Amino acid sequence: MKPSRIAVLVMLLLLLLLSPGFLRRTWAWLGAFWQARYDEVLLACGHDGSLAFLYGISAVGYFTYWAVGGLYTLADLGLRPHLLRQYKTQAGTNEPVSGRALIKCLAVVNVNQLVLGLPFVEACRRILLMRGADFSPRLPPFFLVLQHLSVFTIIEEVLFYYFHRLCHHRLLYKHIHKLHHEWQSPIAVTAAYAHPVEHLFVNMIPIMVGPILLGSHPATIWLWVFLATVNVLVHHSGYHLPFLPSPQFHDYHHLKFTGCYGVLGVLDRLHGTDQQFLSTLNHQKDHVYFSLQSPMPAAARS
Repeated sequence: MKPSRIAVLVMLLLLLLLSPGFLRRTWAWLGAFWQARYDEVLLACGHDGSLAFLYGISAVGYFTYWAVGGLYTLADLGLRPHLLRQYKTQAGTNEPVSGRALIKCLAVVNVNQLVLGLPFVEACRRILLMRGADFSPRLPPFFLVLQHLSVFTIIEEVLFYYFHRLCHHRLLYKHIHKLHHEWQSPIAVTAAYAHPVEHLFVNMIPIMVGPILLGSHPATIWLWVFLATVNVLVHHSGYHLPFLPSPQFHDYHHLKFTGCYGVLGVLDRLHGTDQQFLSTLNHQKDHVYFSLQSPMPAAARS
């Protein structure tokens, strides 16, 4: 099937999925399903919503990271399926990935997630309790979830941009951020490969400030953590795969070590820190591809 026909089919499917009637029926079914699952979690936590937040967010964040990141890593180690090579953003790099560098990455990331991450989540739980967050047994309405996710996204963009850009200051880069930039051509699981100070202020705090300010329901925060984790893995993956968010923006940041500090690119445009990126081929390819055709030049794939 030609790429153009695939794109048309995808658009028709999206129109069907976004129709009001379909959304209402789907949300009603999903709502009942997830309410039953949340009831099971609450029962296991002694009907303590704050514990559901603690265990749920820890499990969602950790297992999403290693399930999705693990699939990418298998492709990086085994160079299979070969079809994926045509989607590499930096052709010829990490083919295969260095075992020694990968082992170091796995160790650093697990320290960040377990030694630093678990106490951080517990601190967030205590803050949410003092904040009077929504720990009710009922899941929040669909549109309230969308509103909270929108606010989370804006807050994360602002905090991530300025904390990340601060890490590139000459007084901080050498001692803190340089570790993350050891991977000039990143792979998915390097997303949390960072100095503990950076992991706290750049990776974790921007994610949790929004939920704390809004006092969001645990299930909303689980969904947010899941989406944020998948997004950061894709952006570090080194693959520009069809139907997935483009990693070109952040991949270029790793390649050149400067500019492209944000997630959405809004503040980079405002501050002009994307000017170099805008003049490159990477920028021209920085969008979702709705076909199976590789976005990479044929010469780079050969």
